[in-house]
Amino acid sequence: MTIDFVNLTTENLADEHLCCIIRSKKPHQGIDAKRRWLFDRLNEGHVFRKLNAKATVFIEYAPLETAWVPITGDNYYYLYCLWVSGSYKGKGYGKSLMEYCLADARKKGKSGVCMLGAKKQKSWLSDQSFAMKFGFEIVDITDNGYELLALSFDGTTPKFAENAKKQSVESQVLTIYYDMQCPYIHQKIEVVKQYCETHGVPLDLIKVDTLRKAKELPCVFNNWAVFYKGKFETVNLLDVAYLERILKK
Repeated sequence: MTIDFVNLTTENLADEHLCCIIRSKKPHQGIDAKRRWLFDRLNEGHVFRKLNAKATVFIEYAPLETAWVPITGDNYYYLYCLWVSGSYKGKGYGKSLMEYCLADARKKGKSGVCMLGAKKQKSWLSDQSFAMKFGFEIVDITDNGYELLALSFDGTTPKFAENAKKQSVESQVLTIYYDMQCPYIHQKIEVVKQYCETHGVPLDLIKVDTLRKAKELPCVFNNWAVFYKGKFETVNLLDVAYLERILKK
């Protein structure tokens, strides 16, 4: 079976859709923010590969050294997202995308590929059970159930930065760290802001806008992290129901 995929480049980025939120030419603030974020990342070796169709079928990964996550390691790729949805599931697209990533890593002489997971699968993280079918293994953990998975080619392994295992901040108010890597982030921020304004809930939104800030975060992070009463809660993007469960604690 021949599958038609396309890799985003700085030349085609403005014209290709970004899979997560498929729109026409109408402006979308989350997509526009993602394009701006991605433009600089592509020059760092970041890869966004997608099915050449209006579908949510894509993989996104980057050299670990320039990946906006508090994970350390030498010569690895970090897999941000592998997503196949809807009627495209079960047709081999996920397998093709993962195999492309692994082949690319080997071709580039990488030591392996790693990704963020959790003891209990999180809805906004790639399916770690699928990754394990390719040989990914748990190589580091946090005490609240987050896991670092890696497929090593040379026996070396990455690890969470020590600051990522802190999982606490001094502030007691609802605190959210975020970057613009995911097109959904803009609308989720608006949902949280509106709820907090309506209900008088103090909120501290902290934009992670440099690689250094991302590497120094006090928790695991894929593009979003929530704290409440000083304690790290989740990397999941929030809807109102999830936010209310956190605020009841």
